[in-house]
Amino acid sequence: MRRLAVIFAAASSLALFACSDDSDSDTTSEASSEAGAGNECTAGKTLEDGVLTIATGTPAYSPWVIDDAPESKEGFEAAVAYAVAEELGFSDANVKWVRTSFDEAIQPGAKNFDFNLQQYSITDERKETVSFSDPYYTTNQAMVGLEGSAAAGVGTLADLKSIKFGAQSGTTSLDFITEVIQPDTEPYVYDDNAAAKAALEAGQVDAIVVDLPTAFYIAAVEIEGASVVGQFAADLSGQADEFGLVFDLDNPLVDCVNTALATLKDDGTLAEIESTWLNETGAPVISE
Repeated sequence: MRRLAVIFAAASSLALFACSDDSDSDTTSEASSEAGAGNECTAGKTLEDGVLTIATGTPAYSPWVIDDAPESKEGFEAAVAYAVAEELGFSDANVKWVRTSFDEAIQPGAKNFDFNLQQYSITDERKETVSFSDPYYTTNQAMVGLEGSAAAGVGTLADLKSIKFGAQSGTTSLDFITEVIQPDTEPYVYDDNAAAKAALEAGQVDAIVVDLPTAFYIAAVEIEGASVVGQFAADLSGQADEFGLVFDLDNPLVDCVNTALATLKDDGTLAEIESTWLNETGAPVISE
């Protein structure tokens, strides 16, 4: 009997130890699974619990995303996305990337992302169907032309009336052409910037209008013989182009992201990212 009692006691101790160990393991596992899965503000506000789903273009272009690989963190918008995610408490492992076309993301209806960044200018018209964060970047519109083209050497809006322009559909660049420049010839409209750039190379248009960083990248890297013919001062259109993150309409996550962006501005992170990926040189300013 004594021997049986000893064996029973030993077995009980092992069982208690095992239970205690399992409990500790469960607690550790739970804490581990929550690490990097957001903060108090984001709880219950993302598409997937503990995951931040971010969208970019299909494809995404430099200098905004390098080599169409946002998960590499290379490029201005890729770096901004991960900086916002970190400020919201998400680890890299808990960031999920999806792709959308430019127009698809700003159409009414449910989204497959928590936020989307593809150089979306904040406009009143777009605010009717989506919500925007505070601006994460401000820029001017700019014009890219080939050496010796009709667009070279222009200095005022009046000089641009006879120019054949091209731009991507649904963009503020196209709006700028039609509403501010108002050329004599209707601008050529393309599904994306890739098609607009191809048209410029082929001589189908004299110039294309894009945001300033994209203009510098096109001229320096993508099209031989191209140059940034000029940038347009903000007062020509009434305001500079402000880029915002796009959300489903009235998404409560917007407030969390705005708080994160404010911190990234105040501590110099956004300025550092801009300096790293959008290091621009001067371009002539086209006046009225």
